[in-house]
Amino acid sequence: MKACAACNRLFADEGGYCPVDGQRLAPVAGARIPADPGDKRVGTTLCGGRYQIWRIVADGGTGRVYQALDLRADRGVALKILHADVAHDDVSLERFRREFELSAALPHDHIVEVLAFEQTEDKSFALVMEYLEGEELRTLLKREKVMPPERVIRMLAQLAMGLAEAHERMVVHRDLKPDNIFLVGTREGDLVKILDFGSVRDNSEGAKKLTVVGTTIGSPYYMAPEQAQGLPSLDHRADVWSLAAIVYECLTGKVPFAGSTGPSILLAILTDEPAPPSVAGKGHGVPRTLDTVMEAALAKSADARIPTVAALADRVGQAYGLEGTHTDWARVPQQELAARIARNLPAAITRHDEAAAVRGELPAGKALSDEPFRAGSEGGPSTFTEDVVMGVPQGSPRWLIPAVAGAAVLVGVLVAVLAAR
Repeated sequence: MKACAACNRLFADEGGYCPVDGQRLAPVAGARIPADPGDKRVGTTLCGGRYQIWRIVADGGTGRVYQALDLRADRGVALKILHADVAHDDVSLERFRREFELSAALPHDHIVEVLAFEQTEDKSFALVMEYLEGEELRTLLKREKVMPPERVIRMLAQLAMGLAEAHERMVVHRDLKPDNIFLVGTREGDLVKILDFGSVRDNSEGAKKLTVVGTTIGSPYYMAPEQAQGLPSLDHRADVWSLAAIVYECLTGKVPFAGSTGPSILLAILTDEPAPPSVAGKGHGVPRTLDTVMEAALAKSADARIPTVAALADRVGQAYGLEGTHTDWARVPQQELAARIARNLPAAITRHDEAAAVRGELPAGKALSDEPFRAGSEGGPSTFTEDVVMGVPQGSPRWLIPAVAGAAVLVGVLVAVLAAR
């Protein structure tokens, strides 16, 4: 192993210069052991002297991540050492132990490799993982706001392949979000890794349940309706929803359901419909061929939703005119995918419009007007008429809403009277 004297990053022996600082790398055997006055772990060895801590990588809600040298295996690893309050909480500790067990049982190119779960000398616990050089999807989105479709499709294809392995074992990730998707850059495009299986739901027979029924776990923006409600019926289709929400954000620059607080986001997920991605992402050229895909992927009912992550990845790629399936696109160089999309998308849009015309949805070759949606999404006055209220179609009798409301009140009164008897 070699190290950079400027940033204390560790690299394989074949490395010559640090890609971050441009410094010439030196063998760790003769390098100065780093120290950090703000963290006494840096420079020390933990877990029986096996892991030598070289630098802090990141801080999270549950622990601090370090890059370390595995002195026994002579390789760089990532150590996630739990914060004291987490390490002393039995349920949280069991979640991390289960993350190690499940990840170890799910070896896959697109799932981060978890190597060990060990106790440290300072009365905490460390999750030992393969070290990845790259960035989280969240970091990229904060910087770039949106991603080109070829990059999204390649990423989604790899995510679908990794999640399919977990879903076949009846394991639901349950916390898919940009923070838990890691992108390792290569010359052909991203190598994608799924992180953090600590919030999984194991639906396999006899699996131990760590979540009380009715409890919601996950990130609000990417939480399926059944997950938001804490329903015990939650299964792999919740991950389909989460991936769809991530894809929507990557292409449009906006989350499909917004809110200023967690409860308001969950309420929007349960009651609202997102703007079609071609409307939300009009400035980024999102095609209308994607609208029906996202509508099906973000269906409120799991039974009405696109059934698998593989099917979601296939349909997103096909919406951009790609031929084949996600397993065909996962390894295609990003530039080649971009060329295929540029070549095939116009014909895909034409076929979409012709099929819509047959169904009577719009004239052949003409897109649906997005003016009503755009006005509202941009903060201006919506051009919807007052007759469009809570999904009641325009032209419905004006007495319909008051009548329904009145009937609901009468039913409520009747139930109260019967309950009082």
